[in-house]
Amino acid sequence: MSSILDINLAPSGRNKIDWVRSYMPVLGMINREFSASKPFSGVKVAMSIHLEAKTAYLAETLRDGGAEVHITGCNPLSTQDDVAAALAAEGLEVNARRGVSDEEYTRDLKETLSCSPDVIIDDGGDLVHLLHGECRTYAGNIIGGAEETTTGVHRLFARQRAGLLDFPMVDVNDADCKHLFDNRYGTGQSTIDGIMNTTNLIIAGKTVVVAGYGWCGRGLAMRMKGMGALVIVTEIDPVKAIEAAMDGFRVMKMDEAAAVGDIFVTLTGCRDVIVGRHFDVMKDGAVLANSGHFDVEINKSDLESRADRIWERRANIRGYHMRDGRTINLLADGRLVNLAAGNGHPAEIMDMSFALQARSLEWLLKNKGKLENKVYPVPREIDLAVAEFKVSSLGYAVDSLTDEQREYLEKVD
Repeated sequence: MSSILDINLAPSGRNKIDWVRSYMPVLGMINREFSASKPFSGVKVAMSIHLEAKTAYLAETLRDGGAEVHITGCNPLSTQDDVAAALAAEGLEVNARRGVSDEEYTRDLKETLSCSPDVIIDDGGDLVHLLHGECRTYAGNIIGGAEETTTGVHRLFARQRAGLLDFPMVDVNDADCKHLFDNRYGTGQSTIDGIMNTTNLIIAGKTVVVAGYGWCGRGLAMRMKGMGALVIVTEIDPVKAIEAAMDGFRVMKMDEAAAVGDIFVTLTGCRDVIVGRHFDVMKDGAVLANSGHFDVEINKSDLESRADRIWERRANIRGYHMRDGRTINLLADGRLVNLAAGNGHPAEIMDMSFALQARSLEWLLKNKGKLENKVYPVPREIDLAVAEFKVSSLGYAVDSLTDEQREYLEKVD
């Protein structure tokens, strides 16, 4: 029995799903294949992922492949209620609403797992966490699962190192067709979309501080520069700091950047990236946003403790009036600004990421009983097949090695 806001919102959600489906040819090809072959017949799939239109198309693709799909969100503010209603209207079990409390969010996760799934799709690691703890009784049928994002993969490898991973998981995040495009181009564009649509402020001429120069940070810094911003990068990794400098960005510690930035965006996957001493020196009107998975990168407790007034300035913008008269603005309550205050990554980008997810689950089923309880990379042949079809769908083509070239490359001496 689904738990959603309002089933009457379904027509609006259906329009959104149909729109993105028109721009996701790789997943469309997989949908047609799965609809014919039914590789997921008799399989229960539990999904915890940002519940918006692209995700819905993935869920429907698994459903069309024979799966019984149970889906919830992976962030209290990223669910789109009309999309959730559209899926529920199609007969999928949906437990998600936008703006739930932490307790309600956890309840929805548990309800989704109560089906005792065979395979899971996780985004951030909350399903895996529960299946190893409070919801262990629901893990009896688990064949394995796939993890979508950097933060979740970090949690998986930590669990593997500790010897506490009870079933195999596929690291979708580090596949080339995911992190090179989703993390870089997807996060870069969607984060700017979220900030601009929320604030209605110009980027050109502003100093933008990008915390973290992983693939997400690289993508955002590149696009902020293209919009006319002066970009500063903060990093803990000296190699990435050199890369940022050679890419044309200023590199400094957050302690220095805090006083000169106009817009701050955290993309590190770590906590306490921006804390009290940084708020103390920020400009009046500074804008704070986060594109890391959890809302811990900007320390909201430190920000609240320094304010004598806190109020909603407009949708998804909370103002914090400091005692010295400055105002600091926090977007989307410090949660993922590209989803909590936007529509997430572009459809063409998620086409590749979700094609990898679908193929990874299929691979897990084909290898049932043969895998160890560890984190596996996406098989290279799956990554390349997704890339080849995407290239073709864009109207491009690539060369192939001749027999002579292959022989030359494989020569020992």
